[in-house]
Amino acid sequence: MNMNDPLGDMLTRIRNSQLRGKSTVRSPSSKLRAWVLDVLQAEGYIRGYEEVTTEAGHTELEISLKYFEGQPVIRELARVSKPGRRVYAGAKEIPQVRQGLGVSIVSTPKGVMSDANARNANVGGEVLCTVF
Repeated sequence: MNMNDPLGDMLTRIRNSQLRGKSTVRSPSSKLRAWVLDVLQAEGYIRGYEEVTTEAGHTELEISLKYFEGQPVIRELARVSKPGRRVYAGAKEIPQVRQGLGVSIVSTPKGVMSDANARNANVGGEVLCTVF
């Protein structure tokens, strides 16, 4: 599998696992992935995650997915900025997702945060993905 986009890979794993009704999904560990998961957890889209070590000694993130009345809480998870086409936005241009019902996750100089927090902190950055 082509791993030029580790974050996109993790988002796809989350989407696929939810379609199959799985309670947890694993993804190789990285700081960026953990930061994105921190935002997803803070915004209530996942139950949480923990770092686990595989038998081969690699660290993976075990993500606990969240469902509401049998339906995945995350209805849509889309990668915005891709390796081939980076998407940046100033604090004022950060897109709102579904009139504010969803969240854009932005990588800013002050860390990875939700669109609302980035606007409040008045920082822009790379728009990593949107969740609804």
